[in-house]
Amino acid sequence: MLRILLIEDQRDIAANIWDYLEFRGFVMDHAADGANGLRMALGGSYDVIVLDLGLPKLDGIDLCRALRAAGRDTPVLMLTARDTLEDKLIGFAEGADDYVVKPFAMKELEARIRALFRRGRLQHGDLLRVGDLVLDPVKLSVERAGQPISLTRAGFVLLEALMQRAPHLVRHGDLAHALWGGDGGDIATLHTHLSVLRAAIDRPFETHLLHTVHGFGYRIADNAVES
Repeated sequence: MLRILLIEDQRDIAANIWDYLEFRGFVMDHAADGANGLRMALGGSYDVIVLDLGLPKLDGIDLCRALRAAGRDTPVLMLTARDTLEDKLIGFAEGADDYVVKPFAMKELEARIRALFRRGRLQHGDLLRVGDLVLDPVKLSVERAGQPISLTRAGFVLLEALMQRAPHLVRHGDLAHALWGGDGGDIATLHTHLSVLRAAIDRPFETHLLHTVHGFGYRIADNAVES
């Protein structure tokens, strides 16, 4: 059974999520503000944290930042009414793993939670290399030109999928499946995750490795021409 920490201050939303997920076999805990949510997240053992952004006492972004600063890698699914690219980028930069915009379908929420849980339990194999970029799927680490690179969990999954098939094109649907399984996800959120990934692995370096193939997908290669 998956153990979920729900941090949500709106009682009706929290009750609906709790009832639905509990009926589906999840073990639920709930915090109604950010301060208690952080305390529970640091003190408990959860498979996924479902985190609202607009919380009293401690904002969801600050909570996520504090959680990652404390070394906790529990997957975080953010719930929010904020739907701009900037808001998503901020959330991912502070350690969120996925993002659902209110209002949402409960089936989608469940699918995203299960995908995050599966992603965290994947068993991995040998080192992957493209140019000076190295991904270690056992240690869950990435470095480029000898410099360690910090990625979100989503960024790591996408990079692994791309490097496994490098230098070939990986289509949008295949990347979405790697990230969410067959259960959900949308192209806008996928592009956001890839934008964050590009900033991490390419922006500090002269040679870019992540290439967009417009209308089709992405590839990782050290000699591809971006189109």
